[in-house]
Amino acid sequence: MSKPERVVLIGVAGDSGCGKSTFLRRLSDLFGEELMTVICLDDYHSLDRKGRKREGVTALNPAANNFDLMYEQIKDLKDGKSIAKPIYNHDTGELDPPENVDPNHIVVIEGLHPLFDERMRELIDFSVYLDISDEVKIAWKIQRDMAERGHTYEDVLASINARKPDFEAYIDPQKAHADVVLQVLPTNLIKDDKERKVLRVQMIQREGIDGFDPVYLFDEGSTIDWVPCGRKLTCSYPGIRMHYGPDSYYGNEVSILEVDGQFDNLEEMIYIEGHLSKTDTKYYGEMTHLLQQHKDYPGSNNGTGLFQVLTGLKMRAAYERITSKEAVSTKVEATA
Repeated sequence: MSKPERVVLIGVAGDSGCGKSTFLRRLSDLFGEELMTVICLDDYHSLDRKGRKREGVTALNPAANNFDLMYEQIKDLKDGKSIAKPIYNHDTGELDPPENVDPNHIVVIEGLHPLFDERMRELIDFSVYLDISDEVKIAWKIQRDMAERGHTYEDVLASINARKPDFEAYIDPQKAHADVVLQVLPTNLIKDDKERKVLRVQMIQREGIDGFDPVYLFDEGSTIDWVPCGRKLTCSYPGIRMHYGPDSYYGNEVSILEVDGQFDNLEEMIYIEGHLSKTDTKYYGEMTHLLQQHKDYPGSNNGTGLFQVLTGLKMRAAYERITSKEAVSTKVEATA
């Protein structure tokens, strides 16, 4: 494969269990595995599991991570240089010998801290923060850990509460720096809902970023509340509501797109797609096709999947814009 003239760096931030793996699979669908290298920032733990236990810190704490090495190596990759990246072994909790990583057209850095260090934020070309509200996070974790891992309800709550202070201090504030925040919240359509199977999902898009045009519903800059249920969109109880409008988020001007409820038939998503603008699709129906392609991905029938696809399309547009600019400037330099 040809060496990239420009490495485009994408940051995917969020706590464990917030959907990063599914989002990365969606990115792989868009870019192709050959063009994309994913680096898990857990590899930059400076303390192994025993060391963290000895020091009394969690992996979320910056003291357990080597940000200087992270910055130096990611900068080298962006500059087109190969690196000897450390490896954190999740099975043993120890640091394994490093591996060689070559620069690629797209390098995705994913994990707990991609937007924590200001130096890293300056390197990143496009970033997303995946944000799961406490109510949904607890319901999901209980479902996963009790059903699949045999944990008790008390164990699950204790695990969440032990991480919470560090999460609130070091992970959560990063969403203030993201270009897009995908926020998963409890539904407003069912009173006192405890199951958390129906979700309200927001795509919070920063305004004023060069080359990034937020997706909008019907009329850009207006405030829209829309109930798209009816003959054109099959949806069972409790239905679907969509919202779009301007807002302020951590001091930034943003546009928020929201879906509350779930879709029964992904083929009918073409109806929703027809009412969205600035999606950066290549053809009419591409967004619907990408959702249908992997119906089995978690969140495909609600706003999670929809907004992951839309964010991926925005990242593809950013990649194409950046690399075409690079190609033009290289051509100009060659002819000068």
